[in-house]
Amino acid sequence: MRIDLNADLGESWGGRVPGNDEALIGVVTSANIACGFHAGDVATMTRTATLAAEGGVAVGAHISYRDRDGFGRRFVDVDPSVLRNDVLEQLEALAAACATAGTLVAYVKPHGALYHAICSDTGQAGAVVTAITSFDPSLPLLGLPDTVATRLAAHAGLRTVIEAFADRAYTADGGLLPRSEEAAILHDPEAIADRMVQLVTTGTVEAIDGTSVAVAAESICVHGDSPGAVTIAQNVRARLAAAGVTLERFS
Repeated sequence: MRIDLNADLGESWGGRVPGNDEALIGVVTSANIACGFHAGDVATMTRTATLAAEGGVAVGAHISYRDRDGFGRRFVDVDPSVLRNDVLEQLEALAAACATAGTLVAYVKPHGALYHAICSDTGQAGAVVTAITSFDPSLPLLGLPDTVATRLAAHAGLRTVIEAFADRAYTADGGLLPRSEEAAILHDPEAIADRMVQLVTTGTVEAIDGTSVAVAAESICVHGDSPGAVTIAQNVRARLAAAGVTLERFS
């Protein structure tokens, strides 16, 4: 049994430091680095990419809407042609930082509202897929299963990698409980670790209503800006290792 463990990193800018990148780099196998639109800047991208390179951690482009005020968690009804150029701009910015750090962009993971929008919005999903194929068609797209984006990506010849979320509650249909719901974010490191061992070893996870739902994934995400993210990631990794699961980057 093998699984990748990813976290959202590089989200600091202008004195705002939402997570502990140094500690998380020592735990995860893949780092989703903010590309400057919802968070991050050139210096932060370069610093985080350097930490990833030194730790043997894969670098992913954490692309977003151009929305710093909303931290990329607000839907933006942007024209697909504009979104395509925005995604390319972010990929190019992170690639430049990676070149300085001595590493490469290894995959792409949309952030926040864009992540969810491309599950059903054909125009925006197409823009993201087109941008990735234009930039580097060898880059996998990391996201949720059976979405508009994954279908378009597969049609375009992109590899798609499915992820599960360690610190998010699931609905009975296998979706994520919206952040607007009080129980959407999980906080207990031990309970989260138990859930992830169940997910990797059985392919299921307990939904918010207590039912068991099938969740197949090649990667597990821990949100780097969540309170206790380091402890959560450490517990997940330790429990998986104890269960005989190998932690390794998918890219």
